[in-house]
Amino acid sequence: MSKEQIATLSFNDGRPAVDLPVLGGTVGPDVIDVRALYSKSGMFTYDPGFMSTASCRSQITYIDGDRGILLYRGYPIEQLAEHCDFLEVAYLILYGQLPNRQQKAEFDGIIAHHTMVHEQLARFFQGFRRDAHPMAVLCGVCGALSAFYHDSLDINNARHREVSAFRLIAKLPTIAAMAYKYNLGQPFIYPKNSMTYVQNFLRMMFGTPCEEYVPNPVLTRAMDRILILQADHEQNASTSTVRLTGSTGANPFACIAAGIASLWGPAHGGANEAVLNMLGQIGDADNIGAYIRRVKDKDDDSVLFGFGHRVYKNYDPRAKIIQLTCHEVLEELDLKDDKLFKLALKLEEIALEDEYFIKRKLYPNVDFYSGLVYKALGIPVSMFTAIFAVARTVGWIAQWNEMIGDSEQKIGRPRQLFEGATRRGFVPMDGRK
Repeated sequence: MSKEQIATLSFNDGRPAVDLPVLGGTVGPDVIDVRALYSKSGMFTYDPGFMSTASCRSQITYIDGDRGILLYRGYPIEQLAEHCDFLEVAYLILYGQLPNRQQKAEFDGIIAHHTMVHEQLARFFQGFRRDAHPMAVLCGVCGALSAFYHDSLDINNARHREVSAFRLIAKLPTIAAMAYKYNLGQPFIYPKNSMTYVQNFLRMMFGTPCEEYVPNPVLTRAMDRILILQADHEQNASTSTVRLTGSTGANPFACIAAGIASLWGPAHGGANEAVLNMLGQIGDADNIGAYIRRVKDKDDDSVLFGFGHRVYKNYDPRAKIIQLTCHEVLEELDLKDDKLFKLALKLEEIALEDEYFIKRKLYPNVDFYSGLVYKALGIPVSMFTAIFAVARTVGWIAQWNEMIGDSEQKIGRPRQLFEGATRRGFVPMDGRK
């Protein structure tokens, strides 16, 4: 048995040193357990953005940003995206193992039979303006689910948590599609149990009562891959939000609504929207050189959206997959000569050959290509983040469920470095300057 590792924190003002345990995971860096730091030293740690702080133990997703590795329950994302559909990956993320044939069929059936929403909930949409952002609608409607499904709100009951997981995974595509249809002024398309998860979602988005919707296998597979790539991504902002909200004992529908709100931010789930806005700003392939020169100019605030990643310091492993998918979709829809897509492909080509970006490892990321795929499918920019939320709901639920079962988990309560006024006496109105 190996000797327990200890980290010693020493001070230069004469106070005694503090010994802290070092914990090791199965892969990745070890962590220093600072839970006893305050009681031993009277000090907290200071880590804005929690970039050097592990807030939980987890067995779900592992990222090695330096080597460009993403694993769901130990399986490389490349293998899952090639061989699985989204619900197979959802089962893996929820239960820790890939399903066998019978388990997959049962899971698919359960999800299919939970896709309908309560008819009163469908009328809830009428309370929103027609031009409401889909993410605003998703936040509101998802949060309202707890008002309709009272039979699965006991977070300490494992069966209740499982039923809530089924409902959220099944109903989020329905709710997102309804938000889209409501924006358009078109009638809602109800789910069809004979279709796959992704076929159903695309039908609810693009089908009409006027004619039968026929799924395109290339486009269906493209959407399947996008959902797989976005299903979970470790302790990011929205996942941390779900865990923090869940630490209070809030019901799962409220926790996922909080995650949706966090995902809405342009620095998180809205990055693929920024890519299309940037392409619109560039306008023409002839302007790429000038735009890249502006990006390189440290006195210019121009940004090459869709390149580089906060976590991945190598090539984003998801980008390789979605790049291929993007080209398949453009080929299928005969959009290779479309001005916007030609511009995007030219920008990709130039950036990948530019020493400035190569040296800084600013490779195209998943957001660069996913926005292009959405655009090719005819999905409006306002819906991009809503589809992200549909995919990420699986990861949020798994992370929330893991947190509930963690005996070491406590209600989230970050500390602070206070720099405001010290204690002072009250001054009556007449004595104030």
